[in-house]
Order: sequence, then structure tokens, then C-alpha cells
Amino acid sequence: MEMDPSENVLGGPLESCSTSPLTGFFRDGHCNTCAADQGSHTVCAVMTEEFLAYSKYVGNDLSTPRPEFRFPGLKPGDHWCLCASRFLQAHDEGCAPRVNLTATHARALEVVPMDVLETHALSES
Repeated sequence: MEMDPSENVLGGPLESCSTSPLTGFFRDGHCNTCAADQGSHTVCAVMTEEFLAYSKYVGNDLSTPRPEFRFPGLKPGDHWCLCASRFLQAHDEGCAPRVNLTATHARALEVVPMDVLETHALSES
């Protein structure tokens, strides 16, 4: 799998999203992506109780640990590379989490408009 260039939505180098818990399609701490990443795990988001409950409700339980997949389960405050389409869906439903723009891959823009990402940007992004 050849990784796409590590560029963020602002045109700069892609910064780390999280190493604890370790996130990313490649589990490298970054929201890097490639052609094989069908879900486009490109949006670096900060988990909230509301978003985690929403995600579980729509069929993607991110809060329950799954040791067999080395997944610790997420809690509010954790940073995680979300699927761009799930982020957009949460935005449309009014429960999107905050986003770290410097750690969100440029390919997220294929799914999520920049103005939507900016609406949810962390102040330090």
C-alpha cells in the first residue's frame, strides 16, 4: 500500500493526531491514507460524550474496548482519525466533534467541505 502524501487540509505537513490511543489507518498516529483506505480515516477529531453516543447509535461503537483488535475504546478527550463520511454525517446531525485541522489529511476535503471543517476547528489549529 502506497501512502498518499502527508499533507493537511491547510496545505502544510500532516501533524500527529494521537499516539495514545494510537490512531490512523496505518496506526502511525497520523490520519494518513491511501487508495486502500475505503473509509477515508482522515479527520482528526476530539471525542466527546455526545459524538461517542451518536457513533454507537449509528452502528460504530468506538467506546467499548476490543482487546482482540488492540483497541482500547475511546473516551471523551481522546483524539481519533475518523472516517470523513461519519464526521460529515455527525455534522449534519448536529453532533460533530472538534477537529484538529493541522492533523486532518487533505484527502478529507474530497468528502467534507473546508467550511464545515473550519466550523468545528479547535482554536489551537
